[in-house]
Amino acid sequence: HVQLVESGGGSVQPGASLTLSCNVTGDTYCQYYVAWFRQAPGWPREGIACFDIRGRRNTYNSWKGRFIISRDNAKNALYLQMNNLKPEDTARYYCAADSRAYDGNWCPLTRPMYDNWGQGTQVTVS
Repeated sequence: HVQLVESGGGSVQPGASLTLSCNVTGDTYCQYYVAWFRQAPGWPREGIACFDIRGRRNTYNSWKGRFIISRDNAKNALYLQMNNLKPEDTARYYCAADSRAYDGNWCPLTRPMYDNWGQGTQVTVS
């Protein structure tokens, strides 16, 4: 198992940019696929982007062009750069990791495929 700790959230104005960080400790980081999710009050947790163990990136279409996932394997860190933030981006943002096999060629962006979660970091845009 791995432990994940998010940071970098805060309150910003519309149009601002923010970069979230996720520090991963515990098991061997490179053996896990990792992802960013978010959850707004009253809404289900939704996937944003992920990396598979080969370092290939998968970004859900809704976020392409505004949200960019990146990773630094030397630091066991995952990042989410968010640009042109909107009030509807207000949510708690989570990083997640798992090592189970999955169907398809791309890392999954569905909640059930991840067993390891951080506590989240709050982003408020207003």
